[in-house]
Amino acid sequence: MADEEKMVESAPRSNAMKKWLIGASVILLAFLLGFVPMLISNRQLSADLATRDKELRRSRIQNTLTAATIYARRGEYETARLSTSTFFTDIRAEMDKGNEGVLNEQERIGLNRVMAERDEIITLLSRNDPASAERLSNVFVEYVGVITNK
Repeated sequence: MADEEKMVESAPRSNAMKKWLIGASVILLAFLLGFVPMLISNRQLSADLATRDKELRRSRIQNTLTAATIYARRGEYETARLSTSTFFTDIRAEMDKGNEGVLNEQERIGLNRVMAERDEIITLLSRNDPASAERLSNVFVEYVGVITNK
């Protein structure tokens, strides 16, 4: 008789446990149905953000060189020197990043020619030499040529 009482008591517990497990499973399933699409969306948005970030860094580097060229043409050599220095520093940093940076292998190789003129151009700018404006214009043209030839 004691065994029968135990079985009668365990049946309601077993039903309650099944209901609880079913409820937990439904909640988990509902969570996953909402989580998975958000995870996929988040990964896509992260990839898009990384692409836009690279485009922005490319644009900023080019804008720095453009500003340096304009300042040199206007005779504002110190401002042009600072912008030129920033440009070359940014390019060197991107080249050092390798494939993690905004430059591909072909661009890194092509920009070595541009980097070779760094010291000479900065020296011309520090001496307030008007020839520096023409040299910066040539660097700009060479830079754009390297970057746009993908």
